[in-house]
Parts: sequence; structure tokens; C-alpha cells
Amino acid sequence: MSLIELSGLTTYPVKSAAGIGLHQAQVTSRGLLHDRRWMVCDRNGKFLTQRKLPKMSLIQVTVDETLHLSIAGVPDSSLELPAVPATAQLLHVNVWGDACTAWSMGDKAAQWLHHFLGVDAQLVYMPDSTHRPVDHGRFETPNSFSDAYPFLLISEASLADLNGRLEQPVPMNRFRPNLVVRGCEPFAEDTWKQIKIGDILFDVAKSCSRCSIPGVEQSTGEQGKEPLKTLATYRRWDHAIWFGQNLIANGEGTLAVGDTVEILA
Repeated sequence: MSLIELSGLTTYPVKSAAGIGLHQAQVTSRGLLHDRRWMVCDRNGKFLTQRKLPKMSLIQVTVDETLHLSIAGVPDSSLELPAVPATAQLLHVNVWGDACTAWSMGDKAAQWLHHFLGVDAQLVYMPDSTHRPVDHGRFETPNSFSDAYPFLLISEASLADLNGRLEQPVPMNRFRPNLVVRGCEPFAEDTWKQIKIGDILFDVAKSCSRCSIPGVEQSTGEQGKEPLKTLATYRRWDHAIWFGQNLIANGEGTLAVGDTVEILA
């Protein structure tokens, strides 16, 4: 059996905004550090994503003590905010039917989002005090603002298989994984039940059903029919299109590109 290793790490601090590629990342109980701890929602607290607003892919993010937002290709578009709001203004928000509390990132962020997105929107932060269970309560493991699970894994071989069927290949960022692995056969990840990456155990909980977001070219914010049209020809069953695996971590620690991936079950 060939060596399987971690070849990519990405965190997405703001749900549905651009990701940040990393060489090393801290694994927390809610996912990679900072992953989807911020979210854009409407004035009623309902989450907004690239499904409705594909140009959200152009929002670039960096985070340390401050949260820095900018628009790809737009000079003088930056916004800087304290990463954690100084005032805990509680809001009730909704993510796929999960009602939870969040903290408002304030009027300055709301105005910036309105100017770019053209809709009334606000930016919120999930504090540590908010407990949103994974997969709408299927697991008590805490989750951030990700759709249902704290980690998404895809193999390079699976993407290569898909790209071999497309007229125009697509990059991995269309699928927005946290963890990318290489050294396995295409869709080998479909068969995994438990894996170890570096020193951290992961349960492979569920295949990932795909929405319209992989059709968004992340560098332009333009929506298209591929790669979902082609994926549907060979990865559709149970009324959904499947690509990638959702994971839950058993413990915390650090991951690094190059870590060995062991298939335990």
C-alpha cells in the first residue's frame, strides 16, 4: 500500500468567504482554529452563503488579533475589526434550522457587507459559550457555523478522476475542503471509517452531499453548471450528489502538511 499523506490544510474563518491555506493548523473541538467562527447573515439572523450570493467567494480574510476583510481585485476595500467583539451584543441566528446565539460584529461590518453584497447583511461571531451540536444534534460534538460537520476531507485522486471527465478542470477550492490527502485511489475515502492524521484520530462520519457552491468559480464569483453536471453522471444516489467525506476529530492537537494518514477502519 502506498503512503497516504496530508497534502492540504485550509481554514475558512468567515463562512462562504475565501479560505486560508496553511502549512500547519491547530485542531480544536469545533474544527480547525478559526474555521467558520464568523458568519454573514441577513437582518433576521438567517445565514447567507455563496448559494445565494456567489460573489461572497471574493471576500478575502486574514485573522489574528484582528479580523481583516477585503475584496479580491478591489483596492482600498479593506475592513479591520477586533477578531472578538468588545461588546457581547447577543443575536439569535439560524444555520440550516439550528437556532443558536452569536455576537454581532457591529454596524461597521454590516455597512461594509451591504456596500459589497447589495443586501442588508450583518457579520456575527460564535463565542465559546454557544453550543451547536454536529449534524443538527446527531452528535454532541460542538460545531462552528459550518453546514453540519467540523471537517471536510477530499483526496487529490478523487479530484483528478473528476477532472479527467471535464473539458475544463477545476481546482480543489471549488469544494472547500479543510483536509486534502494524496497517495490513495480515487474515492478511497468513501470506504474509510476511522483514520489517524499525525497524532489525531478522526471518525469518518458521513459522505458530503454537494450543493450549488462547487459551481462557483472562486476567483471570479461566477456561477456555472460544472463540475456538478458531470459529477451527477456518476456520483448521484439517494437524490444527492456526493463528493468528499465529513469528519469528526477525537481530540485536539496540531496537523501539518506532510503528516501521514493511517486508515484504521
